[in-house]
Amino acid sequence: MGDIGLLMDGFATALQPLYLLYALLGVTLGTAVGVLPGIGPAMTVALLLPLTYSLEPAAAFIMFAGIYYGGMYGGSTTSILLNTPGEAASIVTALEGNAMARAGRGAAALATAAIGSFVAGTVATVALTFLAPVVADLAVQLGPQDFVALTVLAFLTVAAMFGASPARGIAALAVGLLLAMVGTDSLTGQQRFTFGLPALADGIDVVVVAVGIFAVGEALYVASRMRKGPLPLVPVGGSWMTREDFRRSWKPWLRGAAVGFPIGTIPAGGADVSTFLSYSMERKLSKRKDEFGKGAIEGVAGPESANNAAAAGVLVPLLTLGLPTSATAAIIIVAFQSYGIQPGPLLFEQEAPLVWTLIASLYIGNLLLLVLNLPLVGVWVKLLQLPRPYLYAGILTFAALGSYAVGASTADMILLFLVGVLGWGMRQFGFPVAPAVVGLILGPIAEEQLRRTLAISQGDPSALVTSPFAAVVYLLLLVFLAVGVYLKRRQSRVEEELVHDRPETVPAEGNRS
Repeated sequence: MGDIGLLMDGFATALQPLYLLYALLGVTLGTAVGVLPGIGPAMTVALLLPLTYSLEPAAAFIMFAGIYYGGMYGGSTTSILLNTPGEAASIVTALEGNAMARAGRGAAALATAAIGSFVAGTVATVALTFLAPVVADLAVQLGPQDFVALTVLAFLTVAAMFGASPARGIAALAVGLLLAMVGTDSLTGQQRFTFGLPALADGIDVVVVAVGIFAVGEALYVASRMRKGPLPLVPVGGSWMTREDFRRSWKPWLRGAAVGFPIGTIPAGGADVSTFLSYSMERKLSKRKDEFGKGAIEGVAGPESANNAAAAGVLVPLLTLGLPTSATAAIIIVAFQSYGIQPGPLLFEQEAPLVWTLIASLYIGNLLLLVLNLPLVGVWVKLLQLPRPYLYAGILTFAALGSYAVGASTADMILLFLVGVLGWGMRQFGFPVAPAVVGLILGPIAEEQLRRTLAISQGDPSALVTSPFAAVVYLLLLVFLAVGVYLKRRQSRVEEELVHDRPETVPAEGNRS
């Protein structure tokens, strides 16, 4: 009951008029940017991250929660009306939702996506409310060797599960670990990989790297590959959901939440895997299999619910263990670190009011998202018609201004665009960017805990594996890798079936992390 009381205190803070305004602003901005073609949720969150720096922590995280949920939802509008998913997790929505729109049922497709996002987001946030404190209580008892095991788990699963090739994922991870080593060694005081440049003596700012590799790199990549000519926008047509639509959608909403949340909590591929599994499940369970590929409403309801449930699921390991299981989660850790807060086992003890305010704001932001998006579809459609040269020039300008505002340093500006070119090159040659960011964020933590473990054991490396918890983690690592490979293969089979059913489906041009 103590956690419920803390949650009520969080609601008391989050429901203050000023904080409600920040939540509404966050949801609006997150949706407005997320709805733009070719922009995924990780890029949305990275691009808007500097906006929160001038706020005090509670206001910043309330606004950030709205940006997070808004960015996750925004891609569904682009997928349904443009058939251009902003990330891999929206491919299925593009398949069925765009078919519904072209059949004159775009309004129903958008409505089931919005309501499904609300239902799944609420269910998953309730699960987060009760599960996160339990995990945090267990995590407080962990030793340094246990945290080494957890960081190894995060490194290898993220590197193996993101992208088409585990080898490329590990190479991207190595890039992030190398960037993390730049600066002054905290133990010896010696500078590492600074090339004698004073600007690098304090290390590379994580915010600059996050904005550069996601926003600048993604903008360069997508802009270089965008097709010329007008976007094939399908007008919003038809009536909102009928009673029959609700009857066909409510079970997929709940099933999508049940699939998405647990997959989001483990490093097994993220939201894209959960959406494909949800779609496969709905197609098998449906009595109208002939409609799939032609505009089945279950094919929009289930995957959109799974997508948003996974978004809440990633917050469990993030808040309790400090481990990101998705690209967007890595950006959220950057947001915490910008306020000098490190997510992990002690977060619920040291920053309890802030954490419970954040969780309460997830409920509020989810409701605001539903209230905002149902009547404002016409506004988002107008945004979809922005000329793409203006859109990506604006993104680059906004990213530059935001990064400069962090430290008012021209060196950060130069570094921003150098990292952006690196991000573009990684995407161009098929290297996932999420492992690089995870390596940059967790690298210093892993190094500190590794040194502490070896100091305690007087240099005995066997101490890294003799802890019962560490041994279990390494065993789970093998299990997660096996499960991840299985889920990826299931996803590949579903993708092949989708291509066979609808070869004209547009592949994701947005976040390739």
